Amino acid sequence: MAKLTLNVDEGIVARAKGYASSRGTSVSRLVEQFLALLSGAGAEEDDELPPILARLRTDLKGVSADPAKYLKYLERKYR
Repeated sequence: MAKLTLNVDEGIVARAKGYASSRGTSVSRLVEQFLALLSGAGAEEDDELPPILARLRTDLKGVSADPAKYLKYLERKYR
């Protein structure tokens, strides 16, 4: 397992620790799941993900990482 150092606002870290603790997991595990989701290597079933990641996975299906395409996607979505 690789180690990763992130710079994150202290308030966000505190809330993330509380969120993780209330769900019986760690902030490291949440970040790992999120990065796996972004890289396409995430869990196959949304039931395996924390609710916020499952929602992001659903919201981002079929969305391109290209900023111009993403802007068009948002324009279509919120018309």
